[in-house]
Amino acid sequence: MGGSLYRGNEGMWSWVLHRITGVAIFFFLLVHVLDGALTLISPEVYDAVIGAYKTPIMGIGELGLVAAICYHAFNGLRIIIVDFVPGATRIQRGLFWGVIALCVIVMIPFAIVHLSNVFSH
Repeated sequence: MGGSLYRGNEGMWSWVLHRITGVAIFFFLLVHVLDGALTLISPEVYDAVIGAYKTPIMGIGELGLVAAICYHAFNGLRIIIVDFVPGATRIQRGLFWGVIALCVIVMIPFAIVHLSNVFSH
């Protein structure tokens, strides 16, 4: 036995987070399509579902969704760089932390505006 394949470094966490955010985004899109289809079944039910979405808990969930999309998008660009730029595998650690930094830079202003809207009602 040569040890664990997963060593807990940035490459593994990047891979894990990419899969988790991808699945989360997929399920959001599935729910989004299904709740949109409610307009065909019953506009009243659709209005009730949309009303449930206007709660602070859902507002925090929306923040998580945007964070997942942000990470998934920037990490996808990191994957493209690693795959197509010669020697980029040697700077994977820096690229991972660059993705995290970009997400934080994008998410802070979004979170301030979004949460102020969510909790002002």
